[in-house]
Amino acid sequence: MTFVQVIDCRTGSVGELNRLMDEWVRATEGKRTATHSIVGQDRTDSAHVVEIVEFPSHEEAVKNARLPETDRIFRELVAACDEAPTITDLDVLRDEQLNKIVVRAFFEEVANNRNFDAADALCLPDYREHDPSLPSGEIGLEESKAANRELHAALEPVVTIESLIEEGELVSARYSFKGRHVGALWGMEPTGREFSATGQATFRCQGGRIAESWWNNDYLGVARQLGLGGR
Repeated sequence: MTFVQVIDCRTGSVGELNRLMDEWVRATEGKRTATHSIVGQDRTDSAHVVEIVEFPSHEEAVKNARLPETDRIFRELVAACDEAPTITDLDVLRDEQLNKIVVRAFFEEVANNRNFDAADALCLPDYREHDPSLPSGEIGLEESKAANRELHAALEPVVTIESLIEEGELVSARYSFKGRHVGALWGMEPTGREFSATGQATFRCQGGRIAESWWNNDYLGVARQLGLGGR
């Protein structure tokens, strides 16, 4: 279970706290077990600073606390505070990166269930799609739906998400896909051959919907497997 420590401080030396954090990051390189750290300053009380540190588990947090570098930096942090900081230990009950949800739904509904009109609810009306394999390099929502219909009718691809990474409004997807060439595509008649390939896409989300996407699929590898020699 993911574990989080919340360190609540009062200090008139926010710059010193930042310096100590930078020093801790350098000193614990290759040793620390913390995976994510956020430092926030109260907008209504500039002396109130909160640090949130994430660990894979409580056991990993204990290992991190036992590092000599962590102990030294923490003692210096306490000295930089106006009063002793408080620490709250939290077992994470839910951890949902909400933009991942809409991206996963896009792959499931549009790519695998072939419900192309589901894109109307998952994407913004002014959605833009970027793909170097497209003649124009960029298309809108209706053009994207039409392109997907053509591609799926010809190749019947099934997509497997290998990983999703979210940072802010961006979600990066690494995936694999396989299918069979059953319809005319790229000016070629169907070969009936099976294929498998990989791809990567980055999505920009806004308000719980997809605003923009960038795609890179190994269509050259697909074409070679189909005996087309290239696209």
